[in-house]
Amino acid sequence: MYIASLVSGGVDSSVTIHLLKEQGFDPHIFYIKIGLEDDPAWVSCPLDEDIEIVTYIAKKYGCKLDIISLQQEYWERVISYTIESVKKGLTPNPDMMCNKMIKFGSFEEKYGKDFDLISTGHYASTRMINNVKYLGTAKDAFKDQSYFLGQISKKQLSKLTFPLGNMLKSEVRQKAEEAALPSAQRKDSQGICFLGKINYNDFIKRYVGENPGKIIELETGKILGDHNGIWFHTIGQRKGLGLSQGPWFVVDKSLEENIVYVSNGYDPAKQYKDVVKLSHFQFINEKPDRDYTSEQSVKFKIRHQPEFSQGVFVRENDQHVIYSEKPLQGVAPGQFGVVYTPDALVCLGSGVISN
Repeated sequence: MYIASLVSGGVDSSVTIHLLKEQGFDPHIFYIKIGLEDDPAWVSCPLDEDIEIVTYIAKKYGCKLDIISLQQEYWERVISYTIESVKKGLTPNPDMMCNKMIKFGSFEEKYGKDFDLISTGHYASTRMINNVKYLGTAKDAFKDQSYFLGQISKKQLSKLTFPLGNMLKSEVRQKAEEAALPSAQRKDSQGICFLGKINYNDFIKRYVGENPGKIIELETGKILGDHNGIWFHTIGQRKGLGLSQGPWFVVDKSLEENIVYVSNGYDPAKQYKDVVKLSHFQFINEKPDRDYTSEQSVKFKIRHQPEFSQGVFVRENDQHVIYSEKPLQGVAPGQFGVVYTPDALVCLGSGVISN
């Protein structure tokens, strides 16, 4: 079995190499460079530290290592998507597009064709049901990253393996300590995909700029403050508004008027929705085992979080719709709604949340 392992330098992907070696495999390690090194915006990315750790892992386990660049592809497929989305007042998900377009897209096209499997440090799993491979959730509900994989295709899934799927994060840290891996106590990245320490708002400011406008209370029309651009704010946001006498929540945005509307709960109906419309819905497996032209019970997520929501899922004309059992706060157009089986064990697919 010829396995390509995508390793970033973090503890999760490092432990996958240890696990694969324990299982008798000889993974070929790939470190993917995607930050635009010529741009000063990326100077805070820990590229040298990443490569140092990955090189150590490769030597420790006797694995072949290739450091490859998919910088141009990342710009064309992920950064451009992100910039265009925020300009439209939407909330994009660059991590989701990075998985679909770069890790399991461009990488497969350029380097992965000769491999039987591609492994990553994602907290997810694969499940065989009636001889069909499905994307499954992880044992660690808090770390489960199946949401970020909701846009991958059946073809991409066919080559994926997730060694951490049956482990808790604490067990991964312990395994790294036992193996004396240099990434054992390294903090998890909070940046964009492979971009390490880069803050999302700094990224947006760099490539989209600022456009100051007013923050207005939805119910009263009272001006409460100023914002630097509606693209820095997302529906459901609570922190980072700089307003007193809260809590305040972003409940709407007007691209035309350059206004961010907030509320502190006077009118819950404005803040919550129980209908989530999904455009361009893509099933991971081409033939789902249910007919979604009639309502079917599902679990779902509208953002990356440990908890699942309960609802029914149905196709209506040219889009799919989730009717949530309970009203949801923070339904943000542009983000993805990811749908799961009623037992929350299998991810069925995802679509873009629309107004």
